[in-house]
Amino acid sequence: MSRTDEYLDAMLRHLGAAYYESLHGRAARSDVARALDTVEEHLTEQETRSSAKPQASPHPAHHTGGPRHSRWARRVSDVMTSSVVTVDRITPYQEIAQSLARHKISGVPVLKIGRHVVGVVSESDLLAAEDKTVRQARLDAQSPRRWRLRQPRRTDLVAGTLMTAPAITIHPDATIPSAARLMNTHHVRRLPVVDSDGKLVGIVSRRDLLSVFLRPDADIVHDVRQVLEELPLINPADVTVTVRHGVVTLTGAIESVSQRHQDLIPVALRLAGDVDGVVDVVNELSEAKGSEPAAVADQPAG
Repeated sequence: MSRTDEYLDAMLRHLGAAYYESLHGRAARSDVARALDTVEEHLTEQETRSSAKPQASPHPAHHTGGPRHSRWARRVSDVMTSSVVTVDRITPYQEIAQSLARHKISGVPVLKIGRHVVGVVSESDLLAAEDKTVRQARLDAQSPRRWRLRQPRRTDLVAGTLMTAPAITIHPDATIPSAARLMNTHHVRRLPVVDSDGKLVGIVSRRDLLSVFLRPDADIVHDVRQVLEELPLINPADVTVTVRHGVVTLTGAIESVSQRHQDLIPVALRLAGDVDGVVDVVNELSEAKGSEPAAVADQPAG
C-alpha cells in the first residue's frame, strides 16, 4: 500500500473513530459530518492532482513550489512531507508499531475529528509503555491473588493514552532555522505542520531540514552572487565568491555607491549566511577606499 493510500485509509479510520465516539456520547453528529467533509475534501484533491498534467521538478535555485518570502530562504512548506501517516486516538498499540515499521518512521501524529493534532506517538512512547506493562505484570505476580483480582485489565494501550501531548507543531510558513531550533529545544525528531486553523497539512523531520544543506556548491554560488548584486555596490564583480562543501568564502573589496551606505561587509555576510545550504561564511572582505567627497566651495587663499 502506497503512502497516499495509507493516508486515505487513515482518514477513513478517523471517520470511523468519529462515528464510534458519537455512539458513546463523546461526539455530536456535527463532528461526524465534519469528519466526512474532510474525507470528501481529500478525495476531491486527489482527483484534481491525478487529472493535472505532471511537471518537471524545478531547479533548486529556482524553486517554485509553496509560498516563498525570499528568493533564497526556503520555508517549512518547501521541505515538509504532505502525505502523512497518522493514527487516531483509538488506534491500538500493535497497529501503531506496524505503521512505524512499515513506513520506516519513528513517530506519527495523533488526530482528532477535523484532522486536528492532539499528540504524537513515537517509538520511545511505545517502548516506555511496554516497559511499564512488564514492570506492572512483575509487581502483580508478587502480589496476593486477591489483590490482583481487584486490578483492572490493561485495555488502555491505544494512541490516546500512549501519545505525548500536547503536540509540538509548527506553521508551514516558518523558516528552516526556526524549525530546527524548535526541534532542538523540545528534543523531538519531527514536527507536525499545521495551518492557521490547527489542521494537519504535513510533517517535517530532521532529515527534511538537513536536506537544505545538500545543495550543490554551484547553486549556492549562484544565489550568493544574486545577494551581492542587490547590494548598493559600485561593482559587485569585485567580490569573489567561492563555495566548498557549503562553506562560503567572500574575497575582495567592497565599495559603496554612496556615502550613505557604509560598512556593508556585515550586511553581505549576513545575507550570504541566509542562503539555503550555507554552512558557514568566511570573511576575507575589505572596505575599498572610495573617492573623497567633493568640497562644498573653494576657500579663498589666506
